[in-house]
Amino acid sequence: MKKLTDYFGQNIEGKRIVITGGTTGIGKAIADLLISLGGRVVIFGRHHEDFKNAINDIKENFPDAEIYGTPADVTIKEDIDKILEIVDTKLGGIDILINNAALGAPGITKETFENYKYIIETNITGYLAFSEEATLRMRTQKSGHIINIGSMSAESRTGESTIYVATKSAIRGFSTSLRKELNPLGIKVSLIEPGAVTSDMQTDSKEEQQKKIEKMEMLEAEDIAMSVLFCLSQPKRCDIVTMQIRPHLQII
Repeated sequence: MKKLTDYFGQNIEGKRIVITGGTTGIGKAIADLLISLGGRVVIFGRHHEDFKNAINDIKENFPDAEIYGTPADVTIKEDIDKILEIVDTKLGGIDILINNAALGAPGITKETFENYKYIIETNITGYLAFSEEATLRMRTQKSGHIINIGSMSAESRTGESTIYVATKSAIRGFSTSLRKELNPLGIKVSLIEPGAVTSDMQTDSKEEQQKKIEKMEMLEAEDIAMSVLFCLSQPKRCDIVTMQIRPHLQII
């Protein structure tokens, strides 16, 4: 029997990978790691400047990278179709989908209807839409892996972030059900639920976030990228169904 070290990171080369929200934070860290291992990657995000910066950074650090994408919003059907056209044209299919695009949100009394409707469409509908499209492509090859980036908010359920809690609780339920639907088709589904992670979604300044990292109260995006790689590196017989990762001193 092979050791896990024989698998770890060795199966990424040539894989066709889509990362939603792949231009900043956790998504960008995942893109960097999988590209460094030879993955063929499509990334996108809402903001043109973030997309341009991400692509330039990847090409500078990985000159031979096969990286594609365009600015796009997961709540807009035309943008989804635009990404899928790139996927089909440049990659010819999907082996790995990382559902990551999401927005932070406050309590229900602190947000307008239109704003939290948009957050729900981003944090939930976006995951559903890309999971559907990935499944259509994966089931013909009877293999694939969908990783949903959730949040420990689905468990801690703090009162000051009720909208975000609602969306991440939905992703927890969706992931459980999706695995039951897709496993018979040869498609793996994993849920990764991080605790506090440094990102532009945090209300703390970058300096405050760095202090929390040093105090072991906050994770770095690269920590989540390594968790994704661990899920992807398992032998076919082994599913990582749910992974929770939190800072050492974040007591939930």
